[in-house]
Amino acid sequence: MVGSGAREHALAWALSKSVEVIVTPGNAGIAAHGFTCVATSPSELDADLFVVGPEQPLVDGLADQLRAQGKLVVGPGVDGAQLEGSKAYMKDFFTAAGVPTAAYETFRDEESAYEFLDTLLPPYVIKTDGLAAGKGVTVTNIIDEARADVHDKLSGESFGAAGTTVVIEEGLVGEECSFHVLCDGTDVVPLTAAQDFKRVGDDDLGANTGGMGAYAPMSSMSDAQRDDILRLAIHPTLAELKRRGIDFRGVLYAGIMLTPSGPKLLEYNVRFGDPETEVLVPLYGDDLYDLLLRVAEGRLAGARASSSGAAVTVVLAAQGYPQQPRSGDVIHGLGPDGQLATPNENVIIFHAGTKRNDEGQFVTSGGRVLAVTGLGADVAEARRRAYDGAALVTFEGSVRRSDIAKSASEGEQ
Repeated sequence: MVGSGAREHALAWALSKSVEVIVTPGNAGIAAHGFTCVATSPSELDADLFVVGPEQPLVDGLADQLRAQGKLVVGPGVDGAQLEGSKAYMKDFFTAAGVPTAAYETFRDEESAYEFLDTLLPPYVIKTDGLAAGKGVTVTNIIDEARADVHDKLSGESFGAAGTTVVIEEGLVGEECSFHVLCDGTDVVPLTAAQDFKRVGDDDLGANTGGMGAYAPMSSMSDAQRDDILRLAIHPTLAELKRRGIDFRGVLYAGIMLTPSGPKLLEYNVRFGDPETEVLVPLYGDDLYDLLLRVAEGRLAGARASSSGAAVTVVLAAQGYPQQPRSGDVIHGLGPDGQLATPNENVIIFHAGTKRNDEGQFVTSGGRVLAVTGLGADVAEARRRAYDGAALVTFEGSVRRSDIAKSASEGEQ
């Protein structure tokens, strides 16, 4: 397992139900949970299967390097990773594939960008072209804020070279969902839909983040909507990948807006989402390893992913997140294994940004610190358990939302 965050912790936890898992580089919480964490480069390790968690190694070509060594890998090569590595490439790909998406233009100079903004109605959506750790999207109803964001990105102030090209697109109205499919280059197996919460504050207020929580399954999505997403977005994408000679073996994570006129694709990520992974993998029992091995070997045909139950994850973030998160605060309420000091089989703590201090205590070491995941028969039960667990973990300045999955759980009642 390649990576060091809560997503990788969740994947390692799920895969360990079937196989021995080594994580590189991992983090203090993953190691405390009983997994072997090593600093060794993936290319210097030997394993039956390599699962690449983060996007940056994929964009940098790690999957190509490992496959050149004859290793089985879940994760696309550089050619497939461009779907996430460049928003401009991605949007042009949508056009070529005939996938429904928001109208857009790409800009490298401010004046042209400002002129295009003036032709749009709010909300205004500005995306940095390159990778920005989930923080490169600005959505605002205020034109002056949109113009200022364009300036900050194109000048390099926001994201350096990754932001000196921007994509500006029309704002879409509807409910967002995270739709993951496993892909072996020819066939796809969809996972249950999830929903994440990007804004730092309740009621979707405040700065955009990498994600403050998530839940699955997304019960408000109908079977017809699921079929429409596969027909209108996923299958045309796979056809376009094959037309371009791209053998995509990994995870396609489609950000979908369910608009009144049907689903529209907001963007693709080329790996498991975070924090969506923390609510998806607990729903698939012991099946995850077999499914991912099939992805790498190119034999998904006939496979199915059957989920049961529900999961809700609540992210505990550091003071100052996402702009200037503070590090080094002692985390209370965890046992030596990094889980709740009072064990609860229905609550799992996935570590995102933690380390040990000289006294052996867990301390904050990153913006998103912990993902507290509750499991249950339905979303309401899973949500209650997640928040009960989150209440037992404290550190100075802790930031969390109180409304993760609130509407979904109320809709079940």
